Amino acid sequence: MPSYRRNRVPGGTYFFTVNLLDRGSDLLVAHIDELRQAVRQTRSRSPFHIDAWVVLPEHMHCVWTLPVGDADFPARWKAIKATFSRSLPAIETRSATMCLRGERGVWQRRYWEHTIRDEQDYAAHMDYTHFNPVKHGLARHPADWAFSSFRRCVEAGVYPASWAGSDGEPPETGERR
Repeated sequence: MPSYRRNRVPGGTYFFTVNLLDRGSDLLVAHIDELRQAVRQTRSRSPFHIDAWVVLPEHMHCVWTLPVGDADFPARWKAIKATFSRSLPAIETRSATMCLRGERGVWQRRYWEHTIRDEQDYAAHMDYTHFNPVKHGLARHPADWAFSSFRRCVEAGVYPASWAGSDGEPPETGERR
């Protein structure tokens, strides 16, 4: 079995992609209130700053900054995933291995994590996160997607309201770099 190594930087900023096991599902947006509650509960016990977040039907992207001296994002993801899964009725199909491990079969076991290196990397991943609903054909403009921090970032002056209006995907966004 491979040994996955995570780059843990105390107080670091990270980009994440987290997927449902069923990539054809709309579970995340159908149960957005339960997901939000799972995040709130986790943040109340283990604080972190949400720089950006977008929830799509079957996956989500986010940028977090952890408190100074704290690098334990895996425990936070474990708590979010477990709390969300427990809030749902147990109707998903599970393999024998999942049953033995006590897994619900809601989430993919692993997630993608990237440590933000500098301001340019930060901007690229913020842009990637907010442009994702447009990229997937779920919205015409980032502000049109309800399950995103984009409008909050506009209010904070991070983006102009017209960002990504008619020019298509901004250059140098996230995962393509």
